[in-house]
Amino acid sequence: MTERAPYGNWQSPISAESITGSTANTTNDVLVDAVTSVVYHIEGRPAEEGRCVLVETKTGREIVSKDVNVRTGVHEYGSAAALVHDGIAYYSNISDNRVYKVDVKEGSQAEPVTPENEVFRYACFDVHPTHPRFLISILEDHTNDSPSTVLNLLVVLDTERKTVSPLITGADFYALPKFSPDGTRLVFQHWNHPNMPWDNSEIVLVDIVVTESGLTFSNVTTVAKDGSNGFPAWANNNTLCWVCDVSGFINPWKYDVRSARAMPILPSPVKEDFGGVMWLFCFFPYAIINEAGTVAVWYSYRDGRTILYQINIETGEREELDSPYVTAECLRPFSKSKGQFTFLGAKVDEDTKVIVGSISGGVVSFISNLAPSSATPIFDSSFISVPRGISLKVPPNDDLLHVIYYSPHNPTYAGTSISGEKPPCIVNCHGGPTSMAQQELAWKIQYWTTRGFAWLDVNYGGSNGYGKKYMNRLALNWGIVDVEDCIKASQLLASPPHSLVDPKRMVIRGSSAGGLTVLNALCNSSNTEVFAAATSLYGVADLLGLIKMTHKFESHYMFSLVGGSPQDTEPFNTRSPVNYVDKINRPLLILQGELDRVVPKEQAEIIYESIKKRGGVVEYKLYPGEGHGFRKEESQRDAFERELAFYRQILKLDSSSLDEDQYYHETDAFQCPQCKQRKTRYRQAQKRSLMNQ
Repeated sequence: MTERAPYGNWQSPISAESITGSTANTTNDVLVDAVTSVVYHIEGRPAEEGRCVLVETKTGREIVSKDVNVRTGVHEYGSAAALVHDGIAYYSNISDNRVYKVDVKEGSQAEPVTPENEVFRYACFDVHPTHPRFLISILEDHTNDSPSTVLNLLVVLDTERKTVSPLITGADFYALPKFSPDGTRLVFQHWNHPNMPWDNSEIVLVDIVVTESGLTFSNVTTVAKDGSNGFPAWANNNTLCWVCDVSGFINPWKYDVRSARAMPILPSPVKEDFGGVMWLFCFFPYAIINEAGTVAVWYSYRDGRTILYQINIETGEREELDSPYVTAECLRPFSKSKGQFTFLGAKVDEDTKVIVGSISGGVVSFISNLAPSSATPIFDSSFISVPRGISLKVPPNDDLLHVIYYSPHNPTYAGTSISGEKPPCIVNCHGGPTSMAQQELAWKIQYWTTRGFAWLDVNYGGSNGYGKKYMNRLALNWGIVDVEDCIKASQLLASPPHSLVDPKRMVIRGSSAGGLTVLNALCNSSNTEVFAAATSLYGVADLLGLIKMTHKFESHYMFSLVGGSPQDTEPFNTRSPVNYVDKINRPLLILQGELDRVVPKEQAEIIYESIKKRGGVVEYKLYPGEGHGFRKEESQRDAFERELAFYRQILKLDSSSLDEDQYYHETDAFQCPQCKQRKTRYRQAQKRSLMNQ
């Protein structure tokens, strides 16, 4: 039987405890040993202080010891921290920044293959195919640790002599160095300030000679230089593949080594992005799936979800595959003899998993049970609010604005008990800002929708996945286009013909770059009173301060987003919420990591102290030991509970329909004398409920 209760007051089994800690392990990358065809993945574990673990996917066996954190700090965001080749795993341990190797077959003791040096960071390994003692790697040198003095280069790791030798230098950034199958060539991607890799980057090819003492290179060829070129890989010894956006959309390209000719793979440009932007090296958009290197599986974005294609690299023939996965990341070849590939896939009603796809006779099939049973919390699918991708038309020119809407949903409730009531809405601004919200199942969203909140992800102008023109809407307009798009999207969803949410109970939240959008919406926008409250999670507040204090990778990013220069700082002052904080008249919650180097805590504290000083409504929580994003169980849990309690208090949601234990559990941020006992009783009941499902 179902009941009715006011929106925002529904009871839900999806508690902060149930979606954090050991139940919230994340799969961050998938790896395949090209020799043995064994699949591995990198698993993030909030319950273990947020460390990342290399795991053999099929067995669940951990490859590293309990004191190892398989991460790298290259570009601060890391990724591509491990490689497994012929039964030997190589990985970066962020605890000491050294590279280690371990025999995964024999379970031998791991040994370091780089010297002690905590200021050296490594990522993007590749093993030389005929001389496996040599690895190519990115080295990020923080000896002089400022954005202008950090060095990036390609180096050779001699895993027998345990030495590091420079190979290629000169560019500001490098990515994805890969040896040809016969080991005679090396391809890599590089770019220079002020560009980000999705603005302009080049693909370069060199010849490689192996000697007893190491590797040397010659015959440097720039394969692609116009537009953004990224994610290079060898189809075979004579053919290179990558993605390029010169057509206005990211499309597949290839280079024939014999004829020295670069060309699009598809006969004519397709108005879809065949790949994302390179925040992480592991976001690989395709996989070569046959031994001849003539067939690949590629993903593209359409209407905010991923589409899988089989593409003939030689002829350009393209066939859409029947796939239920709305996201497909980290595509890797699995068995080229069987036409198999693997990737991280998620559905609207199923968590991200390691998936194996097989193509035979043009028909694709998927296996999702490659890994042992996941620790991710499993709730009945009836609790899931299925997302709706909506392309809004914005007056007066009907410009498209892309959003993803989740309605309140909980099978226990038939709706609200208040006649005519529309639900409160949480408007979420993704980070980046060059990024996008996608439609895969996220329990952090279902946490809200099962309580009777609507959720709106806004893919504002500047988001990727909709072509270069849409992404370039943000050029020189960060802090304007993103802010106004979030305001417009909220107002359109609250008005006819949609009328989906309560216009007086919309709150806005965002992390990192999304935090700047949130803060500007409150104090530097066309309408600072659209939202009833807001949450900034490690959000940007002072662009000028960010330029001075942020890391190398993004140290020039703001110039393309805002304008100005190190000498002309006026545009940064104009867009910085810190200069308008006196106009914030809406309650604000600020959540911040103590060790954040991307957006330092000082930015949050300036906003907090200013609002507090003039008697405004503001709450600030600093999480010890956390960086840019919260990895620890206790931090994640507190952030959920604190944000929910904040909205319930500000929106004056009626608590009379709530179970008393649940109410006090979720309003832990506002303690009462009996809260701890009630919290304990609630969590015990919650565990019993989960066990009975």
